[in-house]
Amino acid sequence: MRPDLDQFHAIAISRLAHQLKAEGRSVIHMEFGQPSTGAPKAAIARAHHVLDTDGLGYWESPALKARIARHYDDRHGVHVDPEQIILTCGASPALVMALASSFEAGDRVALARPGYVAYRNTLKALNLVPVEIACGPEDRYQLTAAHLAALDPAPAGVIVASPANPTGTVIADDEMAAIADICRTRNIRIVSDEIYHGLSYVGPVRSMLEFEPSALVVNSFSKYFSMVGWRLGWLLSPLEHVHRARAYMGNLFLTAPSLSQHAGLVAMDCHEELDGHVEVYRRNRQLLLDALPALGLAKIAPPDGAFYIWADIGHLTDDSMAFCKQLLTDTGVATAPGIDFDPVEGHRFMRISFAVSTAEVEEALRRLVPWFEARKPLAPT
Repeated sequence: MRPDLDQFHAIAISRLAHQLKAEGRSVIHMEFGQPSTGAPKAAIARAHHVLDTDGLGYWESPALKARIARHYDDRHGVHVDPEQIILTCGASPALVMALASSFEAGDRVALARPGYVAYRNTLKALNLVPVEIACGPEDRYQLTAAHLAALDPAPAGVIVASPANPTGTVIADDEMAAIADICRTRNIRIVSDEIYHGLSYVGPVRSMLEFEPSALVVNSFSKYFSMVGWRLGWLLSPLEHVHRARAYMGNLFLTAPSLSQHAGLVAMDCHEELDGHVEVYRRNRQLLLDALPALGLAKIAPPDGAFYIWADIGHLTDDSMAFCKQLLTDTGVATAPGIDFDPVEGHRFMRISFAVSTAEVEEALRRLVPWFEARKPLAPT
């Protein structure tokens, strides 16, 4: 029987937001994890030139693969053969390839709860079994080596994300090393989602490759590089495994968009412009951290990286979807309900993305303050 996949409820929120905007309402989009900025200017200029001079076609850029490999050497001190890199149509196909090429139907794969909705749904779509591990404030909402050591039997794999969606939390270096150690001991294959690398407010973030060279790493140009609509990412696989993953890429997705590959190569050296975006996110993050406690949102995950606030609203609602819809209808501020990221506890959480302009964050707070002041806490049960 074909598995049922959970809905991505933030999409329904976004549809309502666009409907309100079409009706003339002012809407601030804080429901999706996507930069409000576009691709770097030099990357766009390169794309214009390529459109005028290149017929385009199925292609995998050797230059871009080599540049990504150099990135791991420069940033993480890890030598990567360019042939370990498969260019993909964003991080989502990279995740599909990593899971489909690594596991057999029925295999159990561990992941943190809360976590990105597509982890759970992609596992289910591939007839794999998600083993969700409840991770709360005592764990900084992150998987730990102790979690993995306690699973009986050991899962075939684990998905690790640092920084994580929806919480923004980063796994400490010693915990990353401990996770790698327990996975080697228990023969657990690691899939590391590093899509939010480059977006950190607590210093450099380590790649799982620094601790476990056999990990499969998923990454993308959508977040730090601000190229969401270009649909470009990569899977980094061990050399002995890459032929399996490449077979899935060729048959299911052919190649990444050629135009995006040309632009992505240029984007990788646009750090001054891109780091400027990170500074905007840093200001936005601080504005929210300063303002949210006065709104009654004092219980939040530590937003070490990415561009999210994961906030406990359990004192105000036991239905985060209805709460976010009402918030949007009343204020024009779109946010994501926690049920997307945690099917058990998500009814009492919401996610706020601050990947918008600082002016939009300031306006959102002006609207949110009176709205939250008017909310009455739930009666104790």
